[in-house]
Amino acid sequence: MKHKNNTKHSTHEGAGIDRELHDPVRDRLVPLEPLDLGRIHSIDGLVRAMAKTAFTGRQLGEAADVLEAMARDKDCFVVMTLAGAMTVAKQGLVVAELIDRGIVNAIVSTGALMAHGLVEATGRAHFQVNPEFTDEQMYEAGYNRVYDTIEPEQNLDDVERVMAATFSGWDAKEVMCSYKLNRAIGAHLAKTAKGQRGILKSAYEQNVPVFVPAFSDSELGLDYALTNRERDKEGKARFRFDPFEDLEYFAATLLKQKRLGIFTIGGGVPRNWSQQFGPFIELRHRRGGEDLPLKRYHYGLRICPEPVYWGGLSGSPYSEAVSWGKFVPPAEGGKFGEVFVDATVGLPLIVAAVLERLKKKPAPKKALAGMETK
Repeated sequence: MKHKNNTKHSTHEGAGIDRELHDPVRDRLVPLEPLDLGRIHSIDGLVRAMAKTAFTGRQLGEAADVLEAMARDKDCFVVMTLAGAMTVAKQGLVVAELIDRGIVNAIVSTGALMAHGLVEATGRAHFQVNPEFTDEQMYEAGYNRVYDTIEPEQNLDDVERVMAATFSGWDAKEVMCSYKLNRAIGAHLAKTAKGQRGILKSAYEQNVPVFVPAFSDSELGLDYALTNRERDKEGKARFRFDPFEDLEYFAATLLKQKRLGIFTIGGGVPRNWSQQFGPFIELRHRRGGEDLPLKRYHYGLRICPEPVYWGGLSGSPYSEAVSWGKFVPPAEGGKFGEVFVDATVGLPLIVAAVLERLKKKPAPKKALAGMETK
């Protein structure tokens, strides 16, 4: 038998209350729907249906809506950040497709990811790990293991040949930085890698800058260091590399845009470097006295399974970044999606769904400022 309690909340420690049961329809709660595979006939149909379910499936469906919104916003400049072994995991052509379709307008990546991507762009392959090989045997055979995949050392020698050809055409009087070097690599691939696709080749053809903030932490950086050592032996002037040219060009490009979006795979240096744009502009305004608009990212989409409680950047939510002045909060129009799943699962599903939507109703062509060739 129920006993009436006239108080809204019990004053007795730990005691329950007589709840006032609401009608979820009158409260305008959104109902979920069963995932009916018999009614699904496309990837987009599946992703839309997942958005009406729960947990990671709903996250994935809602993330596709955010990517579509960025693609359809003709005034939105989209930065894609890449960390992890995404090109070893054969996701490079997904990224190239985003560039070729005009959805992604700048790339910020680890150097390793770009180096492994050059393997594809030169017609080489990665391979499945043979479980009968030990890591010691793979080392002896020149098989570099990335979880369940092999990057043969021979592939990286081929990458070095691409780098050597690029360096041979570089004017030693010009200061190097990552976006200039990546553009030169893309130009070389456009001439020599006929019939092959890749991130840097697409980026060159679409005039999309590719930044590698931690350049020395990669095969590309090692090739640069080895080249300078060879130039020392030959009595030639060393190439000079200035990463702050990347920072200044990135900031100047973003300042010219009306709205900004970021599409993040993983975390690491690429995510942090891209997101620090807002604080950099604020500090230039507040400390440096520059008359600058305090721009932040309006859209954000990230795919990363890292949990937030480890305290690392890879797992930090966009809500945390709002406190740093990096993102426009949802109350002011910010639109974000976060999917806690392996990117080799989430990225192709989300991108394929959005490409299907854009095929049915193409997005307006973007007229982006500040993308002059340099």
